[in-house]
Amino acid sequence: MEDFSRSEIRDGMQVDWDVPIPMDDGVVLRADVFRPTAPGRCAVILSYGPYAKGLAFQEGYPANWRRLTEAAPEVLEGSTNLYQNWELVDPEKWVPDGYVCLRIDSRGAGRSPGVIDCWSAREAKDIALCVDWAGTQPWSNGRVGINGISYYAMNQWQSAPLQPKHLAAICVWEGSSDYYRELCRHGGILCDFLNSWYPRQVTAVQHGVGTRGAKSRVTGEPVAGPPTLSESELAANRVDLDGEALRRPLLDDYYRARLPAFEHIDVPVLSCANWGGQGLHTRGNFEGFMRTPSQQKWLEVHGHTHFTHFYSNYGVDLQKRFFGHFLQGRDTGWTKQPRVSLNIRHPGERFELRAEEDWPLPRTKFTRYHLHPDTRSLSLAPPAAGARIEYEAMGEGVTFLLPASDTPLEITGPVAARLRLSSMTTDADVFLALRVFDPAGKEVTFIGSNDPRTPVGLGWLRASQRKLDPARSTPWRPWHPHDESWPLVPGEPVDLDVEIWPTCIVVPPGYRLGLTVLGRDYEFDGTDAGVAQAAYPMKGVGPFTHANPADRPPAIFGGRNTLHFGEGADAFVLLPVIPPQ
Repeated sequence: MEDFSRSEIRDGMQVDWDVPIPMDDGVVLRADVFRPTAPGRCAVILSYGPYAKGLAFQEGYPANWRRLTEAAPEVLEGSTNLYQNWELVDPEKWVPDGYVCLRIDSRGAGRSPGVIDCWSAREAKDIALCVDWAGTQPWSNGRVGINGISYYAMNQWQSAPLQPKHLAAICVWEGSSDYYRELCRHGGILCDFLNSWYPRQVTAVQHGVGTRGAKSRVTGEPVAGPPTLSESELAANRVDLDGEALRRPLLDDYYRARLPAFEHIDVPVLSCANWGGQGLHTRGNFEGFMRTPSQQKWLEVHGHTHFTHFYSNYGVDLQKRFFGHFLQGRDTGWTKQPRVSLNIRHPGERFELRAEEDWPLPRTKFTRYHLHPDTRSLSLAPPAAGARIEYEAMGEGVTFLLPASDTPLEITGPVAARLRLSSMTTDADVFLALRVFDPAGKEVTFIGSNDPRTPVGLGWLRASQRKLDPARSTPWRPWHPHDESWPLVPGEPVDLDVEIWPTCIVVPPGYRLGLTVLGRDYEFDGTDAGVAQAAYPMKGVGPFTHANPADRPPAIFGGRNTLHFGEGADAFVLLPVIPPQ
C-alpha cells in the first residue's frame, strides 16, 4: 500500500492528510483528519461521501457559497474558510471546541480507490468500519458521531443499523431514507435528479480523474487522484446508477438492498428536515424519526436552502449542543431540548420556533376538504352531484381553492389526497401541488432546499402503481409497495390515494390554500429563477423533475385525463389542521 499521507500544523490545527483506512476487503480509503494540536483524546465528527474532501466549497459550488454567505454572513466570521467543504462542518469552528473532524472520501471517489456504488450495502459497511477505526485511534475518546448534509446524512440511516461499537450519535441533516420513494422514483415516477447529479457531482470527482480535474487549494494535489485513469478505466469503476433507476420501474431487490433497517438503530438521533425540501430533503427525516426505536431521538425542522442552517449559528449551536452532550459528556442544555422543534412557516419567509411533543402533532385535526368541480373549490361538504373535469396532462392542470378565512389557518403535518381518475390510455401520472395565494390571487412561494420558488407541498403517483399496503397505510400517509403494475383500462376511472410530503404553513386571513392536480411537474410561472452559476434550471422544483420520455412516453402520459366527482367518487385532500393553542 502506497503511503502518501502527511501531517502538518495549519491555522491552529494538526491536519493529517490522506490517512489510510483499510477496509475488510483490502480497499484502502483515504481521510483527512483535523484535530487539536495539544495531545489528548477527543470526540470525533465523522463524514463519508463522494464529493471529494479536497474540493473547496467556494470552488466546487460557487453559486451556493454566495447564497450561503448572503443568508448567513456569520459563516465568514471566526474562520479563514480555507477548509470549507460542501455539506460538511467547518473544522476551524469545531476543532477549537475539542473535536476531531474526520473527512473520508467514499469508495471510488476523491482520493479513495474502488468502485463507486452509491448508497449500497457496501458503503454502509464501509462507514461502520470507519466508525470503529476512528474510535480506536490515539486521538479519539472512543465516541464517534456522524454528521453532514444530504449524502453525508442519507447513509447514516443505513450504517447506524449495523451498530458499530464506537458510534455514539448521528445527526441526519436533510437526509432522505427511502432510495426508491424519495430519490429514484417519486410515486413510481422516475425522477431526473440522478441523471444530472451523478455526472455533475460524483463522477466529476471520481478517483482517477486525477490531473484532468480540480486541485486542492490547500495541498495543491488533485482532489480526485493521485492516479489519472483512462475514461474506460473510470467507467469500469462505477455503477450505472441512473441507468439502473430507469431500467427498474418497480421496487425490487436492487432498491431493497438500499433501504434502511430503522428498527436496528439504537443510538441517539437528531433528525433535521427542511419544509422546502420536496423531492429529497423532507420525507426521510420524518420517516426516520417516526420509525427509529431509539429512546433518545429528536426532530427539528427549518426552512431556507438545504445548506443555510447547517452552517448558520442556529444550526451549528444545535449540532454542538447535541454532540457535546453525547460525545463529550458535557452539560450543553440538551436535556431540555424539546423532542420535536419546529420552525413554523409563514408567508414572507417568516418562521416561529415552537416546541412540540411528537410527530404528527398529537393535537392534529386531520380534516377532509372535498374537491368541488363546479366552483373549483375545497369544502368540508362533498359535492351534491356527479361531474367530471377533463384536463390536458401537460397543461396547467386544475386548481381547487379553500375559501379565504378571517382567521389564520395552520397546516402542519403529512398530507394525503384521494382522487378518482381515468385516462385515455393505459396509465397516467398524477402530480399534486399544495399552494398558497395572497388576497390578490397571486401565488406565494417559499425558498426551498434546492429552488428559491417552491410551493407548500408536493405529491406524486403513477396510476398503474396505485396498489396500497393496508397494513402500512394510514389515512394521512398512504403506503404504496410499488411491487407490481396495474394498467388502466382507457376511460375507466380508478381511485388513487396520493401521499403529499409533510409540510407546514400558517395561511393568514384573506389568503387561500389551493390544491393543483397536474399531469407534469409544477412550475411557478414557467421562468427560471435566474440564480447565477446555478447547476440546473430553477422553475419551482429545482433538479427534481420527471420528464424522461423513456419513462414517460408522450403516447401514454401526454394525453388527457379526467377527474370524476360524486356518485361514489370521493375526491378530497386530507389536511393536518392545527387548532390554536
